[in-house]
Amino acid sequence: MQRIALIYGGESSEHSVSCVTALGVFTAIDSTKYEIIPIGITKTGRFVLEPVNQEWRLEDFPEVSEDSPELLLPLGGGELRMTSGITLGKIHLAFPVLHGPNGEDGSIQGLLQLCKIPYVGNGVMASALAMDKVQAKALFRDVGLEVASEQVITRDQWEESKSTCLARAKKILKPDAFVKPSRSGSSVGVSLVLKEKDLEAAIELALSHDQTAMVERRVLGREIECSVLEMPNGDLQVSKAGEILVTGRPFYDYEAKYLGAGAELVIPAKLSAKDSSALAKAATAAFRALGCKGLARTDFFLTKKGWVITEVNTMPGFTPISMYPLLFEASGINYQELVEILIQNGFGEQELTEETAD
Repeated sequence: MQRIALIYGGESSEHSVSCVTALGVFTAIDSTKYEIIPIGITKTGRFVLEPVNQEWRLEDFPEVSEDSPELLLPLGGGELRMTSGITLGKIHLAFPVLHGPNGEDGSIQGLLQLCKIPYVGNGVMASALAMDKVQAKALFRDVGLEVASEQVITRDQWEESKSTCLARAKKILKPDAFVKPSRSGSSVGVSLVLKEKDLEAAIELALSHDQTAMVERRVLGREIECSVLEMPNGDLQVSKAGEILVTGRPFYDYEAKYLGAGAELVIPAKLSAKDSSALAKAATAAFRALGCKGLARTDFFLTKKGWVITEVNTMPGFTPISMYPLLFEASGINYQELVEILIQNGFGEQELTEETAD
């Protein structure tokens, strides 16, 4: 029986989201085909053997226990071991469901490659590029996708001259703007700025989460998302689109995304055939521009002038009620089938790597 390491938790602010995602994936994996080894990463960064808790709910903010037995990853290949010396055997595939820094930014992917463990999902480069909003936008521009105007402010620039940075940021504030950490997820550290007097605090907040902040002109339009899935034969399948309707909140923030506070998901979104076709082409172009593998969720605004891409998420929320799996369920692929396709993709990447090495 093939052994799959389900890796979850992590040091980011999206730790609890990852735990709930792990529960969904753990339940969906076919236990008659695969042995599942649950590897939790604590908030302090320790890798531990942590059983997935069937009672985990996001509103309870679950987390990986620091008291669980610690693990040693097999750098250079070999078997997974506990620090006590107990051997858990060879890992045939890793299924990381980590969100945010150190999980979705290429870090865990690089570690798995050093351990010679094939894994589900995007590689080091695609993960790192997608996580960095500034770099991703540059690539989107290069392939002809429409993006919002922005100003980029680094921590060094901010410390050297706040007045210069604020002057640049004010150019974007027409009529209002989002201020975001360049590398963060789930809208953590994001502010909607409506007045100039609020810019400084918003930039300070963004820079507390990352060394680079992006002040981005707010796009007014319909908020639309679609999911992209790489099939085992290499073809890309784009899901039906979903629309996010936000009420009672300034934007689609963490609470709206994960706690259902003031947001409604409309699946499928009501789009013309022309708009649907253009969306699928744009989502595919963004996926390929970043060099994505396996899966991604692409986020857009539909304006009077057309589609504006906001970001690509290489490890989107993946609980059974998250947008990514719900969009594919509406497109004819249920949660269990989705998980199995991703697993098969992971094993397929391993075979391709071995053939290349030969």
